[in-house]
Amino acid sequence: MNQSPSILRKTRKGEYMAFADLAAEKTQGVDYDFLVLDRASAVAIVAPHGGWIEHGTSELATAVAGDDFSLYLFEGLKPKRPHSELHIPSEYFDQNRCADLVSRARIVIGMHGRADGDDPETIWLGGLGKELRDAIAAALEAAGFKAITSGHRLPGEHKNNICNRGINQAGVQLELPKSLRDALVANPQRRALFSKAVRKAISDHLAKQGAA
Repeated sequence: MNQSPSILRKTRKGEYMAFADLAAEKTQGVDYDFLVLDRASAVAIVAPHGGWIEHGTSELATAVAGDDFSLYLFEGLKPKRPHSELHIPSEYFDQNRCADLVSRARIVIGMHGRADGDDPETIWLGGLGKELRDAIAAALEAAGFKAITSGHRLPGEHKNNICNRGINQAGVQLELPKSLRDALVANPQRRALFSKAVRKAISDHLAKQGAA
């Protein structure tokens, strides 16, 4: 039986604080759906605000996952609906199939979208996996993208952030501005450049861990 909407917990912005609360008011297959590809990989790529919630993040997560990294997408199915209607902040995102997938991965990468604000180009990186965060930023810069790891408002350092719930409890969060996301979705060559840079940094990091 669904909860009464009157007792659902929401943030000040009207966002859900648990997947059960969202599911009590929204319908799978109509409002939202999700995709889970468990490839028994050490790496899980997660887009918890995919589809039309933060448009482009599903495509970018899929590109980075390739054929070998595990992938989770939670997707809004209706374009142009208010962002808050299906947005569960990353520290509250607890959909069970996502939680299970990331709990078995050594490294979790969260793919997110942000508003352009006054900077439509720079990728903001965060998360508790600071060595990998810095390596991904450097790889993106080398590939011609702009990336920063500090001095922004989305550090992704909450211990319950979905990217920090893997085995190592230290993942990486990428926040891409809308204009850049739109450009990457529209340009397969540039999208491949982006995914190749992120994947190489992850693979190099895994190799270093394995050798330690």
